Amino acid sequence: MLANYKILTVTHKSTNLKTIGDFIIKAADASALKSRLEAIKSQFQLDELLYLPTCNRVMYLFTTSQPVDERFTASFFQHINPNLPAATFNHIDEIVDTLEGSAALEHLLDVAASVDSLVIGERQILRQLREAFEQCWGWGLTGNFVRLAYQQAVAAAKAVYSNTRIGEKPVSIVSLAIQKLLKAKLNKNARILLIGAGQTNQLVAKFLLKHAFTNVVVFNRSLGKAKELAEMLDGESFPLDRLPLHKGGFDCLIVCTGATDSIITPELYAALLQGDSRRKVVIDLSVPHNVAEAVVENNNIDYIEIEGLRHMAQANLSFREQEVEQAKEILNQYLQAFPPLLKQRQLELAMNKVPAEIKAVKEKAINEVFRKEVEMLDGQSRELMEKMMAYMEKKCIGIPMRVAREAVLVGE
Repeated sequence: MLANYKILTVTHKSTNLKTIGDFIIKAADASALKSRLEAIKSQFQLDELLYLPTCNRVMYLFTTSQPVDERFTASFFQHINPNLPAATFNHIDEIVDTLEGSAALEHLLDVAASVDSLVIGERQILRQLREAFEQCWGWGLTGNFVRLAYQQAVAAAKAVYSNTRIGEKPVSIVSLAIQKLLKAKLNKNARILLIGAGQTNQLVAKFLLKHAFTNVVVFNRSLGKAKELAEMLDGESFPLDRLPLHKGGFDCLIVCTGATDSIITPELYAALLQGDSRRKVVIDLSVPHNVAEAVVENNNIDYIEIEGLRHMAQANLSFREQEVEQAKEILNQYLQAFPPLLKQRQLELAMNKVPAEIKAVKEKAINEVFRKEVEMLDGQSRELMEKMMAYMEKKCIGIPMRVAREAVLVGE
């Protein structure tokens, strides 16, 4: 049965992130996705199917006894995306990783423990795997064997996170910036100006909310996006061209826009200070920088910029990578423990018919084979016989399961 586990996956290791999107199922909503997955399971005669899409991978885990070769893979993804360029199929084996048996299970464990992630040690993948399994389980796409593999992967990942330091030391630019901000020990009522409302500052806003900073004013070219962030933080929002008119001062300035020139010029910075000479925190997450060099050089500020954060992120990532070897040792223990679990589960499923068959033998003995003899018994004797038969039925049901479990343990 272990050989029946198969994975088709496209990851950041085999292609660019944009291309991964070509191998993800396009569906308008959950109902449409369910229908697409059911059709795939039926068309390719899969016993069970788990679908996991993330920002840097898409994984199809399924069970089937049929061979999964290059022809199967090409047909599979042609069904997923009929608009895939014909040239893609000429080298699809270079884009799609095909894994079977223990190699498939090993990959699943690596994914769950985030040793195969674009950012090693990020626990978000475990949540994504859990959500994917619960969705596919709820839709009836997965069954006992995928569930067993999933449970082993979750247990292995938790062991890795508990017994290694793979998840320590933040590696995202935003989390490092917020970490430095917290070290400045600003009051929770500190006045924060958030310049820009793109993806980076959206993540910044979530961190600010998490750490209870809510005295925030958001400026952005698009007022709609500025309002969204401001509402999240219970703050105010204004169009970017109103920034020079801001009279409320600030304690922390966080800027990240798509501008190619400095937005925070010496003149604008001086106007924003409103004569305040106290030390400020300035975080510039823009490329190129949005804060002019003269502002940094001539003012009393704690300056946090993206290049310095990148160096920290790389150092922290190197630290996490050093933990991968220890994580692999833990994962290998769970990998080796899986075949006995699988055998036991197969026996349990095979034994599901035993109780019904034993009960049928009992009923036939009473009502057919020994019917005349039973009818000759008095009430008390018949009651005793039925108690004895019920006792033997219960014990007989347990014997095959116990013997099977012992056989699995001895076999290993």
